[in-house]
Amino acid sequence: MTAETRRDHLKGLVSGEGVRFATTPILLPTAPYFDLAGEEFGARLILAVGADGSEFCLRPDFTLPIAMSHIAAGAATPAAYGYLGPIFRQRSDGPAEFDQAGLEFLAHPDAEAAFAGVLDFARAALALYGARETRLRFGSVALFEALLAECDMPEVWRPRIRARFGHPEALERLLDRLAAPQAPTAGPQGMKREEIEDWVAELMLTNGLSVNEGRSPGEIVERYLEKQALDAAQVPAKTIALLRAYLALAGEAGPTLDAVETLARENGIALSDALAAARARADQLRAGNGNIVFDAGFSPRLDYYTGVVFEITDRDGAVLASGGQYDLLLTRLGAEGEVPAVGCAVWVDRLEAEARR
Repeated sequence: MTAETRRDHLKGLVSGEGVRFATTPILLPTAPYFDLAGEEFGARLILAVGADGSEFCLRPDFTLPIAMSHIAAGAATPAAYGYLGPIFRQRSDGPAEFDQAGLEFLAHPDAEAAFAGVLDFARAALALYGARETRLRFGSVALFEALLAECDMPEVWRPRIRARFGHPEALERLLDRLAAPQAPTAGPQGMKREEIEDWVAELMLTNGLSVNEGRSPGEIVERYLEKQALDAAQVPAKTIALLRAYLALAGEAGPTLDAVETLARENGIALSDALAAARARADQLRAGNGNIVFDAGFSPRLDYYTGVVFEITDRDGAVLASGGQYDLLLTRLGAEGEVPAVGCAVWVDRLEAEARR
């Protein structure tokens, strides 16, 4: 089978009955990507600036423009979208263009059926290109969030820990910091907020710094007070040990999810609903894939993912397909209420490499 024939079959997988084939603009506003995907993803955008100074980027993915288009058409209306076309991202050696294909189910009333739909697409795409010796890894954002909600810690730390989930190095640095809390920083004692701002402004002016350029005295004081509050809000050592033990769990799905249950029970934490959901998704993922790995610390570095996320890699570790649940994305983009969403994308160039092996 030629590459052109395979591509035709792949397009058939993303434009079948009940699926709208999406054609999104190539030039997109950058704001949604910086707001939702963060600076790390933003560094991979290929940017363009309009004559009026407005910023655009070449399309780095299909999911966000599809979601925005769906909101405009009616966010609560169930729909399935397929796509096949180029995306553009920076690589270490410069800008690059890749072909990506995918399937997205938005506002689908049956979450299990929608998840099964994207899995069927991923399996069909890999089979089309003869991908063998693949490995499937999955994680559960919902399971980590359920654990985090039950942990003994000051409330101020929960969102900060959640924001670093999926960023192993950043989360480890934060846990190290929490394990060795700093003494409160030196500063004005017994002053009201307004008095501290005046004190900071006087120091800035005395040292020849402008109070109108760069960070204002109010912003400096806000950060100072926030740091003081964080330094005072210590996380128990037992909680830090629990989080580290959880994040270290990885292995064959069945035994590893059992280990999660044991860890939670030993620490007096109930995770029954989140564990049941993760086990149900594990059964779906296992069908046709044999043994699969559950990695407790695995998640895309995007905070709108909500449930189970997965990736399928080749023998060398390159990602061929990835997907999962992202129920918060459409809400973040302006939809009223939470809109169930699940999708999967495949990298066509990597699948072609598999076909040539």
